[in-house]
Amino acid sequence: MKILLVEDEPKVAAFLQKGLSEQTHAVDVAADGLLGLRQALSTSYDLIILDQLLPGLSGLEVCRQVRAHNPAVPILMLTALGETDDKIRGLDAGADDYLVKPFAFQELLARIRALARRRQEQPAQPQLRLADLTLDPVSKVVTRAGQPVQLTAREFALLHYLLRNQGRVVSRVDILEHVWETSFDTGSNVIDVYINFLRKKIDKDFTPKLIHTLVGMGYVAKVNE
Repeated sequence: MKILLVEDEPKVAAFLQKGLSEQTHAVDVAADGLLGLRQALSTSYDLIILDQLLPGLSGLEVCRQVRAHNPAVPILMLTALGETDDKIRGLDAGADDYLVKPFAFQELLARIRALARRRQEQPAQPQLRLADLTLDPVSKVVTRAGQPVQLTAREFALLHYLLRNQGRVVSRVDILEHVWETSFDTGSNVIDVYINFLRKKIDKDFTPKLIHTLVGMGYVAKVNE
C-alpha cells in the first residue's frame, strides 16, 4: 500500500515509517498539517494515517478537507486524545478508524488490514427504503418525506447498517463490528450518542418513528404497527 503518514513527532514518525516499510508498504511522511494536506491532495494514496494534534493545520481540519476532495481514501486517526468526545470529533471529521497512543504496532497493522478490506470494491447496491425514508448507498443521499437529510460519514454508515437489517434487532457488538470495525471500552456510550444523533435528524420532526431501542438487546429500524 502507498501510505501517507502525517505525524509531527520525529521519533514516532521514524518508528512507524520503518515498521510499515518493513511490511512492504511505501510510506511518505509529512511533519505538519499543511504539508500533509498538500501531499494528500496532490498524490494518490491507499491510506492516510493522521495525527490529530499537528502544527500548521489540525488533523481534524486536514481530515475534513481531504474527505471533501476524496471520499474513498481510508483515513486512520492516530492520536493521544482518547476521550469519547475526541473520538466522535475525529470520526465526524471523516476518519474511518481511530487508534489512541500508546498502541501496539501489531494492532496498527491489523487496523490497516481491516481498512484495506473495506476499500475493496463492492457491487452496486439498490436504494434502501423504510416508510418515507430513503438511503442511496451510491450517491450517499438520504431523504425523509422527500426532504434531504444531512448526515456525517459515521451517521450514514450507522443508518445504512440499520436499514440493511431493518426489522431485526442489532446489538451494540454487531454495530461496533460492522460500522466501526474497531473496539471501544465496554462502558463507552459512543453508539448511544450516534443513535441519538440519527434520531434527531431522522425521527424528531417526522412520523412514524423508525429507530427504536430494545433495552438490554439493541436497536432496530422498523415501522411500529
